[in-house]
This record gives sequence, C-alpha cells and structure tokens, in this order.
Amino acid sequence: MRRTVSGTCTALLTALGLSMATASFGATVTQAAECKADALGTSRTIVVDPKEHSRIGTMQYGETLPLEDHEVVLTFDDGPLPAHTNAVLETLAAQCVKATFFLVGRMAKEFPQDVRRIHDAGHTIGTHSENHPTFFGKLPPERMSSEIDDGIAHVSAALADPSQLAPFFRIPGLRRGDLVEAELAKRGLMTWSADFPADDWRHISSTQVVNYALSRLEAKGKGVLLLHDIQARTQAALPVILRELKTRGYRIVHVVPATPERPKTVTVPAQWVPYWIHGPNIAAKTPSGFVFGVAETPLHDAPRSVRSVWLARQKMAPRASVHMLQPSNAPLLGKTARTDISAAARQRSLARLPGSHPVRVSDG
Repeated sequence: MRRTVSGTCTALLTALGLSMATASFGATVTQAAECKADALGTSRTIVVDPKEHSRIGTMQYGETLPLEDHEVVLTFDDGPLPAHTNAVLETLAAQCVKATFFLVGRMAKEFPQDVRRIHDAGHTIGTHSENHPTFFGKLPPERMSSEIDDGIAHVSAALADPSQLAPFFRIPGLRRGDLVEAELAKRGLMTWSADFPADDWRHISSTQVVNYALSRLEAKGKGVLLLHDIQARTQAALPVILRELKTRGYRIVHVVPATPERPKTVTVPAQWVPYWIHGPNIAAKTPSGFVFGVAETPLHDAPRSVRSVWLARQKMAPRASVHMLQPSNAPLLGKTARTDISAAARQRSLARLPGSHPVRVSDG
C-alpha cells in the first residue's frame, strides 16, 4: 500500500509531532516549504526492523536496503565536529535531504549541542563506538562491550532522550568480526556497512571525493553511500554531489527504525538482495596503501593548538588501545562536563533503544 504525504511542509509535520517515517514503502515526501523549488528533496522514507535484517551493506554483507533503481541513502560517520558537521547540515537542509549519522560517543560528549542539531533537523542518529578503535573486531571482549555501550550512553546523554537514538551501529573502519557482530546482535542493533564509499577519509581533493561517489553509484545504480562529516573535503564536495544526483535523476531515501507506533515498511526478501550480489562483483574496493578510519596527521603548517591536541591523543591511544579520529583542521576541543557512563547508565540507555535486548555489562 502506498500513502502520499502532501500539502504539508516538514516544519509543520515536526510541530505536530508527526514523523515522515510513518509513510510505507514507496511513499513520497513533500519538500519543506523553506526549500528551493528545485531542491533535490527526500523522495520517501523506509522503516526497517533491525531484528529481521540485522546486517546490511554489500561492501561486506549479502543484503542491503530495499532500494529501487536510482535511489540513494546518505550516511555520515565520525561526528559531530562543529566546524564541518554544521556546514554539512546546512547543505542537506538547503536541499531538503535527510541522512543517517553514525556518531562517535566521545565526539557527542564534547559537542552535545550538535548532536541535538542533527536530531532537530530530522536526521536519523546511530552510533559508531565510543572512541573509534582502529581494529574494532580484534578488541578484547570487555573493551569491545564498553566501546559499544559507552558510545550509546554518550550519544543518548547528548540527545537527553535515548528513545530518539536509532538502534543502528556502524563498526569503526568497517572492521567486522564474528564477536562484534554477535555483541551487536545481542543488543538488538542493526549493523550498517555500505554499498560504496567516497574515500573522503583519504588525503584527496573534494573533486576526487565527488568523482568516487558518483562513479561508484553509477556502477551500481543505487545504494548506501558512506561519507564522513568531519572532513573539509566532504563539506566542499557535498553540494556538488547533491546537485549531480538531481541532474542524473537520483532520489534520496531516508531510513528510520520501526517502533510499536511506527510499523516497518512492507517488503519481500528479494528486495534486500541487489542484482550485483548475483552478477559480476563490482563492489567498491579500498585502494591499497590506505587504512580505512586511521586518523590523519595535521599538516605541518597547522595551528600549534591543533597539532598539540593531535599529539596528546596519539600519546593517549596506546594506553587505551585505540586511535581517536581527528581531522587535519579540527579546532581545539574544549572542556565539557562529565557524563555518567556507569554500568547502570549504559543499561538504561540500551533498554530505551527501540527493539533492543540489553545485556548485562560490567564496570570494566
């Protein structure tokens, strides 16, 4: 069944407390009144049940979201970082586009106001661990659990309402493993990989980011695009990507989790298996010589404050067995109030995730 949301702007829907996500598979979403008449817009919203489809993204898994030809889901990792995340949000708003953000817990703790800004703009918020460890799938079980749970706790605390956090998780660096996937499944979390990246974590130009994103999309015709909202190159590339998507006839799809009040979109299993799984393998490959998710070194002429922060975090990394993400032109991070991420707090955050099954966690 198809239902069309029409004649009502996004701002009014928000004021009435309604959600575009109640639209069923194939429903269209009217552009917000404040957007330009020629904005790309968000064509429809898919409501997913993490319990039924717990792992998506053909870079690693055999399923992806049930997209039609020329449909794209935009995702952003590693934020929030005000210097770039806010510009990304403004670009998305100007084009009436909704996306999914996978936030790092420590970044959410430092910039809670930007977590709320992402939420208030109507985007979906998932998590991306507490500290973004480089080799997530190889962490000791206790460390892995705390990375998952602390990240959820900090993003939940920033939102002030854990029920607004989607049970979506992207493994840092896409470094999957049986143990981490089992831990995520126990918590009722949906593991997101992607169908293609734009390589925007590498030392490349914004033009190259655009070319990677569009060429890989054109090769498949649809899919989940992986970007990073902490990069200046992504900030610069995004307006061009969105403009080209509209010119080439692509449509943006928003994804939200099912809840008791918001039933899942009705689909059939075949819609979750894209044609390329059975055809030639054209999945995007990470170029050799680059490690996905490794922090970039600040430029030699970067401000002393930026280099000092980066060096301090490198010294901390061996003790914590993680490498913090830090973009090359990040501002000096200010002090913030401590957040309660005790075992009890993590349990409360997990318990309020829609459809979650929290597990017992230790103080370690």
